[in-house]
Amino acid sequence: MRVTRRGCLPRRLSVRLGGDRGSVAAELAVALPAALLALLLGVGALSAAATQVALQDAAADAARLLGRGEDPSRAAGVVHAVQDARMSSRDADDLVCVTASAEFRVGRLISVPLHAQSCALSGGL
Repeated sequence: MRVTRRGCLPRRLSVRLGGDRGSVAAELAVALPAALLALLLGVGALSAAATQVALQDAAADAARLLGRGEDPSRAAGVVHAVQDARMSSRDADDLVCVTASAEFRVGRLISVPLHAQSCALSGGL
């Protein structure tokens, strides 16, 4: 058995192992786009969750404002502070309920509708 100059592997085995050159680069080229896509979707999901929390908070604030008898345009301004949000309100017995909604977009392809509703006693302080 002959030993190659590069190391102590037999020549036949050394030639066979040489066919794996570049396999790591090929595997990385296949796996990297999938990993980046998963990362971007995760960031988009966190951003959608943050927008949902802001929308719920805005709906609660708007319901309290309307319940105190404030101007409806002021309550709408609170909801419109959330990006592209819309507001609708209704009276139900002694409650004022506000529904806030927005479309959350991830890129150009994915659109997620977000809704939040909150009620407050009308005539309260």
